[in-house]
Amino acid sequence: MKAVAETGIGSLIEDHEQAILADWMKEQMAANTLRGDLLNEGELREQSRAFLAAIKTAARESDDVDGASWKEAKAILADLSRTRALAGFSPTETATFVFSLKQPIFRRLNAELKGDAAGMVREMWSATVLLDKLGLFTAETYAKTREEVISRQQRELLELSTPVVELWDDILALPLVGSLDSERTQIVMETLLEKIVATGASIAIIDITGVPTVDTLVAQHLLKTVAATRLMGADCIISGIRPQIAQTIVHLGVNLGDVTTKATLADAFAVALKRTGAAVKKRDSGQPFGAAS
Repeated sequence: MKAVAETGIGSLIEDHEQAILADWMKEQMAANTLRGDLLNEGELREQSRAFLAAIKTAARESDDVDGASWKEAKAILADLSRTRALAGFSPTETATFVFSLKQPIFRRLNAELKGDAAGMVREMWSATVLLDKLGLFTAETYAKTREEVISRQQRELLELSTPVVELWDDILALPLVGSLDSERTQIVMETLLEKIVATGASIAIIDITGVPTVDTLVAQHLLKTVAATRLMGADCIISGIRPQIAQTIVHLGVNLGDVTTKATLADAFAVALKRTGAAVKKRDSGQPFGAAS
């Protein structure tokens, strides 16, 4: 057998692969970060076996984890990190997969290098640096996956929070709730324009009753949406202009130009009906409301 101090962790794993795997499995199964509800022992063993085999091959060629020889090992970790992030594992539970390999490696190095203190220190330091880099790579991949999930969920929530309602033939309404920023404004415009194309509507009502505050930025976002709507051939009415919002707009000196504004959605709807030539009338007393055009 070659001296471990000469061949490194790759040779150590090659000479004692099964023993290290068994020891590593014990470490993982005993850890308080084990998620038996999300991962069974068979799956964990297969992941551990595949990763250990990849380390064995890569480490015998280079100790640079950014090198080509580590491509397979990092691919295994990347897949594991993404899978666990989506499954609900915590960052600690995910990174422990790599860090728990330290003890089995250290114990085997201690057994192999008894009497060679300098060699033991050198090899343990080398293994520590290597496994720390792989652990950090695992944590970074996990974080990136979670960020992607959160970003997608935020966009889905924004899309759900900007429903376009078809109030009448040729009349759409977009009730906004919450603050407006550049990203949400883009989604609002896309959603509204797509609905205009799909329905051929000629009037769109943007109701801001649920928008808590209107500042210069929000006003600019509204004007952009109005302009985009007009470019699609539809007129736009803004409703929900409460007294405090009207005062704020005047104070800010924001010019809404020739945009029609109304205090309530009902008032805006009445204007829209008039422009389309429709009317809503009340039937005889005791009868439900209906519409006549």
